[in-house]
Amino acid sequence: MNFIKKFPPQIICKIEKIKSLLAPHTNRAYLVGGCVRDLFMDNAISDIDVEVYDLSEKRFQNLMEKLGASGVGKSFFVYKLDGVDFSLPRSEKKVGVGHKAFEVEIVKSEKLASKRRDFTMNALMINIFTGELLDFWGGVDSIYTKELRLIDENSFKEDSLRVLRAVQFCARFDLDVQSATKRVMKEISLQDLSSSRIFWELEKLFLATHLSKGFLVANELGVFEKLFDSEISMEAFDELCVVEKNFEKDMQAYYFLYIVANFSNKSVYEFAKTIDAPKHYLRVYRYQPFFKKIPSDKKLLEIAAELPISKWLGNYKPKVKLRAKELGIWENVFAGGVKIEDILKDGFRGKDIKIEYKKRVLNEINRRVDG
Repeated sequence: MNFIKKFPPQIICKIEKIKSLLAPHTNRAYLVGGCVRDLFMDNAISDIDVEVYDLSEKRFQNLMEKLGASGVGKSFFVYKLDGVDFSLPRSEKKVGVGHKAFEVEIVKSEKLASKRRDFTMNALMINIFTGELLDFWGGVDSIYTKELRLIDENSFKEDSLRVLRAVQFCARFDLDVQSATKRVMKEISLQDLSSSRIFWELEKLFLATHLSKGFLVANELGVFEKLFDSEISMEAFDELCVVEKNFEKDMQAYYFLYIVANFSNKSVYEFAKTIDAPKHYLRVYRYQPFFKKIPSDKKLLEIAAELPISKWLGNYKPKVKLRAKELGIWENVFAGGVKIEDILKDGFRGKDIKIEYKKRVLNEINRRVDG
């Protein structure tokens, strides 16, 4: 079967261009990684990765430079051209600490090259010239059974980031982890990972559709203990199930950590700092009160004195959005008619202005609720 024909027309068009570039040099070049996996999962396809065979390192480098490709991982023989990643087939062996401490060897065998990948679903290959599918490790079966399986235990253990990749894959694609794979991952320490690499994978989890599935997998693998030195209550799972139904799209990236931190009685701001989250996360998390139960009108108004409820991460709770709109605080901060100019007229200056403003707003909240 020619699996190239199963791709969307715009992807086929790209593949045809790639074929024309590579045809004078080889007849063995394969679509690999996420684009093949996503084809079988019926997911949208964005990134395209092509593994090129039968070229020496020098010929490959010369070809890439002639085409105007830029080297994005030259030590791993990876180049980017028009949004497509081109690479040579390789095997990798851990020789030190860190994600760059690998000894790389160019190989000729498709099976050997695919063995370095993390999970069976990511090791599928499609020849761009013939459309033939190569599936050495049962990747298609694991996709259809929705089960995440590692390929080789020894090579898998060499990159601890794969534990976090497992978590975000399960959250994105609603997968379960094979018991043998789970056993291996539980034994892997995450201490060698830099904060930036941790955050890179966790952000994919934060933006995933199945947050509750990601939570369960992370909990089973001991990720929270390893990263945050904290045990998380299973109450967080129930909250994440609610988030999946009610999250605000522009705030989606922030809910997961907010819930996980609060259900471990920790500061979400400190959690975010632990994984070196970007500044926009820290800005959002700086003021985010938490309530296990649906807050009263008074609490909602107090929150809205600082920020609109649409920007409060507890807004996923049932009926909060509806009530906030009724109170006029979904998109607007609550001021209660208090004006800065009146405070200035009363003689307040400097830091006292903010203190007095907050006092008057809270008084107005109390008056409205109690009255």
